[in-house]
Amino acid sequence: MAFPVNRNSKHIVVVGGGYVGLYTVLRLQHTLRRELRDGSVRVTVLTPESHMTYQPFLPEAAAGNLSPRHVVVPLRRVLPSATILNGKVSKVDHAAKSVTFAPNVGTSHDIGYDILVMAAGSVSRTLPIPGLADAAIGFKTVGESIALRNRVLELLDRAETDEDEALRRRALTFVVVGGGFAGVEALAELEDMAVDATRYYHNLSRRDMRWILVEATDRILPEVGPEMGRWTVEQLRERGIEVKLNTRLDSCVGGLVKLSNGEEFESATIVWTAGVKPSPIAGAGDLPLDERGRIKTTTRLTVAGVQDAFCAGDVAGVPDVTNPGQYCAPNAQHAVRQARVLADNITRRLRGEPLVEYRHRYVGSVAGLGLHKGVANVYGIKLRGFPAWFMHRTYHLSRVPTLNRKVRVVMDWTLALFFKRETVSLGEIEAPRSEFRKAASS
Repeated sequence: MAFPVNRNSKHIVVVGGGYVGLYTVLRLQHTLRRELRDGSVRVTVLTPESHMTYQPFLPEAAAGNLSPRHVVVPLRRVLPSATILNGKVSKVDHAAKSVTFAPNVGTSHDIGYDILVMAAGSVSRTLPIPGLADAAIGFKTVGESIALRNRVLELLDRAETDEDEALRRRALTFVVVGGGFAGVEALAELEDMAVDATRYYHNLSRRDMRWILVEATDRILPEVGPEMGRWTVEQLRERGIEVKLNTRLDSCVGGLVKLSNGEEFESATIVWTAGVKPSPIAGAGDLPLDERGRIKTTTRLTVAGVQDAFCAGDVAGVPDVTNPGQYCAPNAQHAVRQARVLADNITRRLRGEPLVEYRHRYVGSVAGLGLHKGVANVYGIKLRGFPAWFMHRTYHLSRVPTLNRKVRVVMDWTLALFFKRETVSLGEIEAPRSEFRKAASS
């Protein structure tokens, strides 16, 4: 869709194409439909990827319940009124109303704006643990999710044929660090998939595998409450998963895992999900930061102390008006709701109307623990097992953007009711030219 160019138009630049970036522009396409059509308002989204990832579905993609393509939303398709530029912002100069943009291909240049939206999200929060950068993998992207799936299945293949007991034990030991949603759901889904896959192996069974969850505090899934968190621990342990609370990862050099409780063992798979931190772009400019490195944000989702700058999501320190003295948690539930208020406040700013506060009512939390297994605490109603799993799927289906993606997800789930999931490793896609190189050199 082409829009007229107006030199006097208001230029809105959105830094980030995740939850906040996508949902903000989706809302602006509705509230500023006329202005976008006549060219009096322009929107540009600056993001490294050409898609938004619906992260709550990453565990199901890793387990093979969903196609990887169906957990991402193509930005250019769903945001036809915006210009999507792929690359990274390296500097924000709000005093000059300009950002320095480094495209994925090409040279850096400055982009001016009238209104800035900081929606850069977060990155994995790591610690200076020996070996972590070399031996571990995160769980925030589709690439990491599918790489983990391929790795688990490839290690099952390796263990089936390996006669060295030490190497076999290393291959079948899987460690997840972090007891939040990402860690628990990733471990539960991958373990469920691996157990399902063992039926096709002659020399493998569930008893041969060792799955370990390492959590530094005294409970997991704090969002679902202490009672449901304890129940989840019990369920995971009944499945043979080792849940180590009040335990830290001290070292993992070369895959040798050393825990704070004194345990040591070899593992070929270490997944790090122990929290997130604001994107580094938050501090690469002149926007004010709080003590946690987040951009200082008001209850109206404007950047504190400056004009024409808005912020929301993981990169923002948004005061929680429903809980004075606290800040909104960095999760998808807040990001989606904040984006709507942020977009409406931009529209109000352009039309000279007063801005409104972001106020929310906490719905609750849901978590999937594998096929037909889950835990939920929604509006104080506590569910477990199949009802919680069904609510988990229903809730996230309602949240995933666009009808196109909703239909594709439902089709994946429907097919899974009648056909067994695929348990094939496609690890070669991570090095697609290796076979060709061998052929060319022979």
